[in-house]
Amino acid sequence: MPSSDRRSDGKYDVKRALRQFYAPGNTDWELVDVPAQRFLAVDGKGDPNTNADYTRAVEALYAVAYTVKFASKRTLGRDFVVGPLEGLWWADRPEVFVARDKGAWQWRMLISLPEWITDGFVEEAKEAKQAAPAKKGAAALSALPLVRVESLREGTSAQLLHVGPYDDEGPALARLHDEYLAANGLRMTGHHHEVYLSDPRRARPERLKTVLRQPVERAE
Repeated sequence: MPSSDRRSDGKYDVKRALRQFYAPGNTDWELVDVPAQRFLAVDGKGDPNTNADYTRAVEALYAVAYTVKFASKRTLGRDFVVGPLEGLWWADRPEVFVARDKGAWQWRMLISLPEWITDGFVEEAKEAKQAAPAKKGAAALSALPLVRVESLREGTSAQLLHVGPYDDEGPALARLHDEYLAANGLRMTGHHHEVYLSDPRRARPERLKTVLRQPVERAE
C-alpha cells in the first residue's frame, strides 16, 4: 500500500507529501504553518517575461533537477516526481508587485528537493550535467554554476490559491497588504512566494493555478 506522499508507482511526490501547501482549496487568505524545505535555487533580477537570465535560470534548475532525479533512481533506487517551479519575489518597495512593475522585481527561482538528496549529490549532478554534451546550447548550460541548494523555513504564512492570469494577482496582493494583515494584527517577514501548479504553455491563462504565500508574524 503506497504511503500518502507517494503515487501508485512508488515515486515520492512533494505535491502529495505537502498537499496543504501545494494544493490548497482556499481562494481567500488563510494562515498556514509551512515546514522547512530544501530547494534547488537560482537568484536574479528583472522582468521574467523579457529577461534572458530568467530563462537560463529556469532551464538550469530543470536540468539539474532531472539529473538528480535520474541519478537518485539509478544509484539509490529512490525515484521522485520533479516538483513544480516556485519563486520568491521581492523589491525595495512592496507596491511594485501590486502595480506589476516587473523590471524592479528580484527573484529566487526554486524546485523542491526530497529530503534524502544531499548537497553533495546535487554538486555531483551539476558536474555530470556540465560534462555532458549540451542539448540546448551554451545558453542553457551557462547558468548551471549558479544553481545551489537553499534551505527555507517560512513558518506562519498567509496563503491562497489564485486561479487566473499571473497579471491578475494584483487585487489579491492588495487585499493582503491593505486589509488582511492589519485586520489580523500581522506584518510581513519574508519574501512573497509563488508556486506554479500549471504549465503556462498548455493551460489557458484563465485556468492557471498559482499558490500565493507570504510569511508573516504578529505585529507588535
